[in-house]
Amino acid sequence: MIAMALGGFGIGTTEFVAMGLLNLIAEDFHIPEDTAGHIISAYALGVVVGAPVITTLTGAIPRRRLALILMLAFTLGNGLSVFAHSYEMLLVSRFIAGVPHGAYFSVTALIAASLAPEGKRGKYVALGGLGLSIATVIGVPTAQWLGAEFGWNVAFMLVAMVGVITLIALWFTLPHMTLMPKTKPITELGALINSQVLFTLGIGTVGFGGMFAVYTYISFTLTENAGFSQDLIWIALMAYGIGMVLGTYVGGICADRNLEYTIFGVLITLIFVLSGFYFSSRVAWLGIANFGVIGFMGSMLVPSLQTRLMDVAGEAQTLAAALNHSALNMANAAGAAVGGAVIAAGWGYSTPALAGAVMALCGAVLWIPAYLLRRRQLSAAKAKRLAEVRVASPTE
Repeated sequence: MIAMALGGFGIGTTEFVAMGLLNLIAEDFHIPEDTAGHIISAYALGVVVGAPVITTLTGAIPRRRLALILMLAFTLGNGLSVFAHSYEMLLVSRFIAGVPHGAYFSVTALIAASLAPEGKRGKYVALGGLGLSIATVIGVPTAQWLGAEFGWNVAFMLVAMVGVITLIALWFTLPHMTLMPKTKPITELGALINSQVLFTLGIGTVGFGGMFAVYTYISFTLTENAGFSQDLIWIALMAYGIGMVLGTYVGGICADRNLEYTIFGVLITLIFVLSGFYFSSRVAWLGIANFGVIGFMGSMLVPSLQTRLMDVAGEAQTLAAALNHSALNMANAAGAAVGGAVIAAGWGYSTPALAGAVMALCGAVLWIPAYLLRRRQLSAAKAKRLAEVRVASPTE
């Protein structure tokens, strides 16, 4: 589990640290910062494209081998970023680094679930993905400092080194997953017409997006509304990161106890927590504490949604699990867009929190038909099994 989490740590670090290095990259390549921001888009595009394509075409590859291949691609992509001597080369290297992102988390989630004792799947899925949350507390600040002190490419060098260590750890600790079923591309593509998979992805995209409506503009919110120092914004980000670590772990435990009600309960709680930030953001310490709670509640959704996808996807579990990370990246973009829209409308930097609360409400509303349909499907499947048992039993 530690080896798989280490890979998530590297992925989380490289995904978020680039945002804080844009000014250095723009200066180095003599380009505007908005142009430098395209490297963020290139990475996200790699995630969105790579996750479904890789998982659809690699269903016949043993999961241990696939995890190693994906981490190798991730390491090479970040290694190329270190030696990128032109803006175009950096764009390509960031795209390559993003391609294995979703597929890696998909494969490791399935491996973690297969290794879990009875009734502990959610917890093991959460532990396997915990590295992503820990990266926001330790990895990103460390890489950010290295990039600022020694050059932006040194930050990616750190990530590449984490990738090498992960490869070694996976090689020696990950068991051969010979019993995991192989799938064909057409089987995996079945996830795209599975109503429960689509419902779950919709809940993640809309409900999780509310968190990013606040996260994207947190520095503006605290400095403009609460008079907080820009130099101390790292405190708010660390509070958020700690909340994510705790939320991921607790979310996995809650998912094992009652998966469906955990998802609904988190979404309802997010409505109140995000609405509360509209008021608390005017007082620095209160807003930071509230921001940490937002990170806690939002991250509780991740293992729950991942586990639900594995439950409802049938034989297309790999693609469904990978699509979860595509959905979360779309949630990132959607939340940022919604938050930016309300700010542009002149409603102030606190208002994205209310927009985020509405998104969480929409996610909760979407959960209702998903839950009712799931109950009906499970009842029908149970009735079918009972009928088959009666047919197979000898008549008196």
